[in-house]
Amino acid sequence: MGLQSKTAVVLLNMGGPNSLFEVRTFLQNMFFDPYILPIKSNFLRKMIASFIVNKRLETAQSNYQKIGGKSPLVAHTFALCEILNAQSDFYFTYAMRYTPPFSQDVVRDLKQKEFQKIILFSLYPHFSYTTTASSMDAFLNALKAENYAPEILRIERYFQEPHYNQAIIHRIQEALKGEDSKGFHLIFSAHSLPQRNIDNGDPYQEEILENIAILESMFGAYDLNFANTKVAYQSKIGPIKWLEPNLQDCLTHYKDKKLLIYPISFTIDNSETDFELSYEYKRVAEQIGIKDYRVAKCLNATQDFAQCILNITKEAIKSNFKAESF
Repeated sequence: MGLQSKTAVVLLNMGGPNSLFEVRTFLQNMFFDPYILPIKSNFLRKMIASFIVNKRLETAQSNYQKIGGKSPLVAHTFALCEILNAQSDFYFTYAMRYTPPFSQDVVRDLKQKEFQKIILFSLYPHFSYTTTASSMDAFLNALKAENYAPEILRIERYFQEPHYNQAIIHRIQEALKGEDSKGFHLIFSAHSLPQRNIDNGDPYQEEILENIAILESMFGAYDLNFANTKVAYQSKIGPIKWLEPNLQDCLTHYKDKKLLIYPISFTIDNSETDFELSYEYKRVAEQIGIKDYRVAKCLNATQDFAQCILNITKEAIKSNFKAESF
């Protein structure tokens, strides 16, 4: 039996509501996460989280109603695992941080199946304590709770991988629909973080900017020559200082221009892409008078992203599980 057939690969992501009824659960779990709301006292964090949830719940449910009554993230991830399982002997599954399937449920399943090697594959391409570390820690804590100690390999970032960036370029090309890129301005939109997170050592912004520099260096080989490129940040919450520039503020500078948005910090479409970028900001763009406003799709359950994941997984195994061979 080869190593692949003994190895489970768990795709980790934030999750999203599978129905309007699950929106409350999603918000409660997210804001109770100490990586998201860094308050040491569990009691105080729970009180503040409950206040935030009650204040945001009705609006959040309304937003999800506009994109089909649920997040698209889970279905895309399920479909991605289906592609991956059909093309390899690895066992691909997924665990979500704030909605089912939770880490503890996935851990119980893998323990029952007696996997001794597990690869934790972050679906966040750039490392952040708020996302990657939170998901990794939740899974590792679930392993401890189940007294299950397989060999673990973590894949926490891969924004430098050529195949990954090629897949992004393919999504950008698809959004252009054969039109000349010179007529478009390109904004790489990343989910924002509080500035204090970066000041405290979170590498997220640095990795986002490095990823954009890599993509810009590749554009020439794909005959992409945008009018200009820019990075902006979306999804700011609350009055504290967040990363800048804010995407909504940036939109005001593109009146009468063609604008293409690529959601650089996401690999799977979710409410921030399908609602915030493609619905909410599209309406803002129309009011501003942006001539052409487009949002590229995330990588989702595409063949090139699946192949990218397989390539990264195999390379990681060769480098870290050297005692066995395929």
